[in-house]
Amino acid sequence: MFVVTVTYTAPLDEVDRWRPAHGDWLNQLISRRALLVAGRQVPLVGGVYLAPGMPVEELDRLLATDPYVLAGVAVHGIVEFTPLLVAAGLEDLKA
Repeated sequence: MFVVTVTYTAPLDEVDRWRPAHGDWLNQLISRRALLVAGRQVPLVGGVYLAPGMPVEELDRLLATDPYVLAGVAVHGIVEFTPLLVAAGLEDLKA
């Protein structure tokens, strides 16, 4: 499983131009369960995604299609981890 951080590299007014396309991209990935969770950081300096286990190269390919990345207004950071303890109802997230 992966925690993906998104860091804006451009002012918010520039990021906002790409927000609708980015939202569509996120919705497509979530509908396919290629991402499990997506949200904004507080304060708004980027976002955070939770992605299921997959080869890291596959995740890199998915993230490279992010409209924010294509527009040059954000970058991603990736942390891979193995979930060992989960809340009731989330057992399918365990490796």
